[in-house]
Amino acid sequence: MNNKILRWSIIASFAGFLFGFDTVVISGADKTLQLLWNSSDVFHGSVVMAMALWGTVIGAIFGGIPTNKLGRKKTLLIIGVLFSISAAGSALSNDPFVFAFFRFLGGLGIGASTIAAPAYISEIAPAKDRGRLVGLYQFNIVFGILCAFLSNYLLSDIGLNAWRWMLGVQVFPSIIYTLMAFSIPESPRWLYSMLRTEEAKLIFDKIGSKEDVQSIMDDLSNNSNGTLLDENIFMKKYRFQLILVFLIAAFNQLSGINAFLYYAPRIFEEAGLGAKTALLSSIGIGFINLIFTLIGVYLIDRLGRRKLMIFGSIGYIFSLSMVATSFYLNWTGLAVPGFLFLFIASHAIGQGAVIWVFISEIFPNHLRASGQSFGSSVHWVLAAIIPSMVPILFTSFGVGNVFAFFAFMMVFQLLFVIFMMPETKGISLEEVSKALINK
Repeated sequence: MNNKILRWSIIASFAGFLFGFDTVVISGADKTLQLLWNSSDVFHGSVVMAMALWGTVIGAIFGGIPTNKLGRKKTLLIIGVLFSISAAGSALSNDPFVFAFFRFLGGLGIGASTIAAPAYISEIAPAKDRGRLVGLYQFNIVFGILCAFLSNYLLSDIGLNAWRWMLGVQVFPSIIYTLMAFSIPESPRWLYSMLRTEEAKLIFDKIGSKEDVQSIMDDLSNNSNGTLLDENIFMKKYRFQLILVFLIAAFNQLSGINAFLYYAPRIFEEAGLGAKTALLSSIGIGFINLIFTLIGVYLIDRLGRRKLMIFGSIGYIFSLSMVATSFYLNWTGLAVPGFLFLFIASHAIGQGAVIWVFISEIFPNHLRASGQSFGSSVHWVLAAIIPSMVPILFTSFGVGNVFAFFAFMMVFQLLFVIFMMPETKGISLEEVSKALINK
């Protein structure tokens, strides 16, 4: 593997670390903030806790615009600035509305990162390594999640303002990432789509063999005409790609993954664990997530995307069903944490490893950012709605019934993978999109 490609991919994928850290760090401040501002379950769930997710929705819907107009690199730089401001502002807030505003800015960074980072990496990566390299983004997400859980645990006993330190510590990795992003080049495929041919050729020469470069250049030349530049992802010939992206993004959240990550300590307490033990168990979730994400990233270019999704779907169905059963039958001790660890492992090796890779592969070059934006938008709309409803759903329907619903949805995901999802392992981006058009 070309060392330059690896280095640039690692830097771009570090946006995923900020994504993961920012998403989960709020879990350590969950109950403290509700008591501090005396918030109702509805206000706390939909504003204080979920505002970052609503920002993520906006970032996902509109993040394709700067990714297309300004380029992948400049968008990645903007993302770093948003995370830096969000972390500092959230930590210094004295009012729930000001707090929600700064969390919203961080959400914009998350949403845009799910478009720009996978698109950038997929466009510089050779076909044989593309799954692993784009998978670095997911690895960094779960590494960020683990670091957030660990950071929350270590900072939980430092006093009444522990929540400020939990949220503010993200300033440091955000600034480091922003500085590193200055050193990466622009995506050559984006440069070529902007008719900046000579710049694109220079970067292509650095990252691939002349034969591979020539085939990519030929395809881009064929696709760089006025008709294609006027196209959009909602045209009839791209309908199958659109359906694939919609379903994989929707099923990702209908597993309950974000609802669980946001409320892990609360769920463990509902299962009978003490507050401190619940927070410690959350760190275990982070470690399981990291280990199985590494396994998924290792296997994705060996076994392929579909096999990982099948393994993950079966694991989802079993683990979520057993969590629901545990609450129905009032199993105590380590039953619920054990099944939830299996749930996290199933997610990490399946959906976690595959989603951002798959969405970044199936649209043609001139529509990649738009397709990525659509998939991210579906993902994040559901990721905002479902966690914001968790406190109400737990109270109204019971924890067991909520997890039973998630298990039922994963049966449909398994059917989707078996009967609809194509394999994209080892195929060039141009060949993938060509095979799916008008299918």
